[in-house]
Amino acid sequence: MSTFVVHPIGVIHTPYHEKYDAPRQPVRHQVPKKRGGGEEPIIGTIELFPHHNFEQATDDLAGFEYLWIIFWFDKTEDWKPKVLPPRGRTKRGVFATRSPHRPNPIGLSLCKLVDVNGRFIRVENPDMLDGTPVLDIKPYLPVIEAISNAKYGWIENVEKEGMQFSVELSQHVQQQLKWFHQHEVGDFLEQVLQVLSSDPFPHPYRRIEEIGEHRFVIARKSWRVVYSIHNSTVHIEKILSGYSAESLNSKEPLHDRNLHIQFHQRWMTDEE
Repeated sequence: MSTFVVHPIGVIHTPYHEKYDAPRQPVRHQVPKKRGGGEEPIIGTIELFPHHNFEQATDDLAGFEYLWIIFWFDKTEDWKPKVLPPRGRTKRGVFATRSPHRPNPIGLSLCKLVDVNGRFIRVENPDMLDGTPVLDIKPYLPVIEAISNAKYGWIENVEKEGMQFSVELSQHVQQQLKWFHQHEVGDFLEQVLQVLSSDPFPHPYRRIEEIGEHRFVIARKSWRVVYSIHNSTVHIEKILSGYSAESLNSKEPLHDRNLHIQFHQRWMTDEE
């Protein structure tokens, strides 16, 4: 087999630093709601490398609404012929999935174009980790590429057979969410609710741990959400800090330390 050398043309900057933070697909990702209603998309910025005339290569790009972003899964170390995708609990052939564990870890994402400024291209709702190498950019052509009635294999069957769960919040959680809004913390619970409404059980792609009979905890960044499952209803009981009081008093660097300290003082005195 021949060997090909591929050079990245830049990197993309996103708010996602861990694989559990990034959405699974850019278009299906539901953006968080702004305070007061409406929706606010997540913005990523592609920074093309200087001294390669890439600022000329972006000429005429602004007229397109969507872009294909071809990138390299630089955090993936091996490939697998069979993988367990986030949807369902059956291993699938890797070529029938969007898994990063590929013979050549090349990724493809369709993102809405926000604007172009020379070497910098902003897009909405990327699903890539911060610093991901970008290999190429191509315009999306709906007349050629959009096939609305195309079948989508096993995913179509999983969606038809999938069980939908209703999610309810305890009064305690509703009060906690008001506290988060008062402290201008984004609605981090949004993606948690999406996961729990489709498949709230432990899965290798989800940071979910069973802590008792019908009770679970899901991790989202540095926060933990405790919930229980009864038939097809998910009851969210409470939100916890992912840090202990001891770790917050230590000198180790922690994400949102001051916010977690205030959260402990307000909500977790009875937990410790």
